[in-house]
Amino acid sequence: MTATAVKQQVLELGGAFMMSREARAFGESTGVPGFHPGYARGRGGVLGAVDADVVTAAFGFFAPDCIRAAWESVPMPAEQAAAGYLSACHDFGRRKLAAFEQADRLAELLRPVIEAAPSPGLSLFAGWRAMPVPTDGRAAVQQATHVLRELRGGLHLVAVLAQGLTPLQAVLIAGSPVSDGPTQAKLLGWPEPFEPITEDHRTRWAAAEKLTDELVEPCFEVLDETERAELVTLLTEAHRVALTR
Repeated sequence: MTATAVKQQVLELGGAFMMSREARAFGESTGVPGFHPGYARGRGGVLGAVDADVVTAAFGFFAPDCIRAAWESVPMPAEQAAAGYLSACHDFGRRKLAAFEQADRLAELLRPVIEAAPSPGLSLFAGWRAMPVPTDGRAAVQQATHVLRELRGGLHLVAVLAQGLTPLQAVLIAGSPVSDGPTQAKLLGWPEPFEPITEDHRTRWAAAEKLTDELVEPCFEVLDETERAELVTLLTEAHRVALTR
């Protein structure tokens, strides 16, 4: 499946800018120190001037108290924050994909996949999909990969809940590309002590991961077989160029 072939690339490249120098500079521009305020207001800004509970619902895997404190601490208007966060995404793409020569073609392949994806229940994905797309191919690739990551994340939340898991249980099992489960849970604002994770939890999480892949896969069917293979090749190369040190 194309969804499984590009899963790592989407998760890692799509989210890499969030921990970048560009994202840190955006966070500093809000006037509120720390990772969470800029992250919450920037990523969640596409939802508009909403209560923090709406942002928590869209993010899914964060502790509610963490998001409320972060969201309410930033005076920058939501629309302005979303635009600033998007600019950080673009700047990261231009910097990290500078040596990637086929950005225009990859952006061309990614766009119909995003446009074909469903939006019911996926407010954060829909909000980011509606943001303006730059003509610069490298910036466009980074934005598109981020939007695909929001698509997958929203569908994964649905799948996790369908398997009877809590968001915290899923975080404790999955961790992130750069940290184990408990470390990631603390980053997302969950307080210790954490509950033990059982084999039953892991079995249900594996089922949720499989269901997520199955839900994402139809989005790629807007492309023909040759185009899907090309997308996998190009996205794999973009991931290598951007993240290999």
